[in-house]
Amino acid sequence: MYKVIGGVKTRAFRVMWMLQELGQPFEVVHAAPRSDEAKAFNPTGKVPALLDGDALLTDSVAIMQYLGDKHGGLTAPAGTIARARQDAMLFWLIDEFDAILWAAAKHSFVWPEDMRVPEIKPSLKAEFARAAKVLSDKLDGPFLMGDEITVPDLLAVHCINWSIGAGFDPVDDKLGAWAAGLRKREAFKAVRALDPV
Repeated sequence: MYKVIGGVKTRAFRVMWMLQELGQPFEVVHAAPRSDEAKAFNPTGKVPALLDGDALLTDSVAIMQYLGDKHGGLTAPAGTIARARQDAMLFWLIDEFDAILWAAAKHSFVWPEDMRVPEIKPSLKAEFARAAKVLSDKLDGPFLMGDEITVPDLLAVHCINWSIGAGFDPVDDKLGAWAAGLRKREAFKAVRALDPV
């Protein structure tokens, strides 16, 4: 059985959601970012980590893509044009959504106060809003890559949720309705129910 190290309110949510969508059982080792529990699996203290037998994997997106490839779901096959397009979307989301949210988090609570630059946050929020509009304009179907849910959908919805919690401006109605629809999926709701709080 897989072991996911992290919590529902962290990037570990993405991995848990992926496992639920794939119908794969897993155990959660609750560990807050930068905690001693997290550092036992990843010296940087970042979560999630995934134990697959004796193998330890880190980075939420790398883990998700590994699981998709291993179980043949939520991903286009490697070596195909569809996969190249999926990877392009995935990398764009990492750059334009995830990295911006992570930068805002670092300047809000992750870094020591003397390293934070709160004045940067409005520009990060503006950049996220610009990227969200680009994504909304690209959205043409039930899922980002067409008729089937893939890893980029999970990443995008998680980032949109993160932006809400971080106090960013709401995404437009089209993108908001799309994300709300994916939050109604049984796999998403099952992970939400794992929150111990």
